[in-house]
Amino acid sequence: MAAHKLSCRHVWKVFGEGAKAFLAANRSPDEAALAANHLVGAVRDINLDVAEGEIFVIMGLSGSGKSTLVRCLSRLIEPTSGEILFNGENLLSADERRMIEIRRHRMGMVFQHFALLPHLSVLDNVAFPLSIQGAGRSAREARAREMIELVGLGGREGFFPRQLSGGQQQRVGIARSLAVEPELWFLDEPFSALDPLIRREMQDEFLRLQSKLRKTIVFITHDFDEAIRLADRIAIMKDGAMVQTGTPEELVLHPGTDYVREFTRDVAQAKVVRVASLTKAGGPGGGPPVRASARIAEAARLFGGGETLDVVDADGKPLGCLHRRDVAELMMRG
Repeated sequence: MAAHKLSCRHVWKVFGEGAKAFLAANRSPDEAALAANHLVGAVRDINLDVAEGEIFVIMGLSGSGKSTLVRCLSRLIEPTSGEILFNGENLLSADERRMIEIRRHRMGMVFQHFALLPHLSVLDNVAFPLSIQGAGRSAREARAREMIELVGLGGREGFFPRQLSGGQQQRVGIARSLAVEPELWFLDEPFSALDPLIRREMQDEFLRLQSKLRKTIVFITHDFDEAIRLADRIAIMKDGAMVQTGTPEELVLHPGTDYVREFTRDVAQAKVVRVASLTKAGGPGGGPPVRASARIAEAARLFGGGETLDVVDADGKPLGCLHRRDVAELMMRG
């Protein structure tokens, strides 16, 4: 198992006078106790581990606390209590100078609003965090050009934000956050302001980038379809607390609470169940290959006139067969 890049232990963010003293005296207060003391628990007793190279999606409805939590993880908002461990270092013990160093050199952040500097070109926007670090002009521009090429905007280095579409502006934001080569990448609803077609394209681009870069990612969304498409694991939040964490498959097939069951009830199982779950032993059947990590809905489109698909791992090594009847059975169930 990959090492934990980021861990939280009993993290709280409580708004209101005397919140810190109240939490010190009341280890796990419920909503009623908080309200009785005129306190609001925006983030309540969060425990999580994010593995190196993992896409960890935090989702929930508006007001669930997901954006507050991600800002606590980077200490853009100061948590009231708990531990946040980044490579084993407790960020809540770090002074302001240390946190600035970590954010500048080891964390990347992308938010819903692109926050590009309108008077700077694409090249200068992407190079901006490197100039803050003190990098020389030629070095930062070379790095910025590399990132612009990576996100598919080569040739637009001299454009200004007003000359770009919404999707292109978000690509600039992504390139800028990657310019510092972050170990940990926070994305807070980065695609939610985009039109559905552009949003889908940006999800494709995000997955392409991750396949190359293998960043450790904490991704915030309120869209379950987006979550199941992108996530290795998902944590669902409600009223500041995490109600269930698991793979998309686990959440849809084994919801732990009525809230999670309601959240996932309209999701087709074929969209979340991976080919590996239905793979059976057997030699090559002559059908086209499909990766074990692919979703059943993707695999279903590959059946031609045959009855099986050859299942392979990421390196193309044969793992077994996927049978048409098993796929049909699953799709009939939901």
